Amino acid sequence: QVHLVENGGGLVRAGASLRLSCAASGRTFAHYAMAWFRQAPGKEREFVAGISWSGGTTFYADSVKGRFTISRDNDENTVYLQLNGLKPEDTAVYYCAVILAVTPTRNKDEYAYWGQGTQVTVSS
Repeated sequence: QVHLVENGGGLVRAGASLRLSCAASGRTFAHYAMAWFRQAPGKEREFVAGISWSGGTTFYADSVKGRFTISRDNDENTVYLQLNGLKPEDTAVYYCAVILAVTPTRNKDEYAYWGQGTQVTVSS
């Protein structure tokens, strides 16, 4: 059982940065891989970034490579997403999620637990 709460979204101009956080509660947090997804109105929820339980393996969607960075602090049971060089097309609700495995995947259907999301809006 894992409970996730996201924070850090906001309204920013193109080129700005944001740092999202996802606080997790649950005794097995350190054994699970995690990921960030995003969903814009009228569109499917899409993979953004994933991180292994140890933090040693990360990978990203092509659209955010070089701009976003995922990390985790298992001592605080928190996963972060640093969003740099934001573009209007990054506007979406950002969700963190947990998969019951040590390595993340890009498939949203494989994730067992989800947060409520935090809104990121980027103006041009």
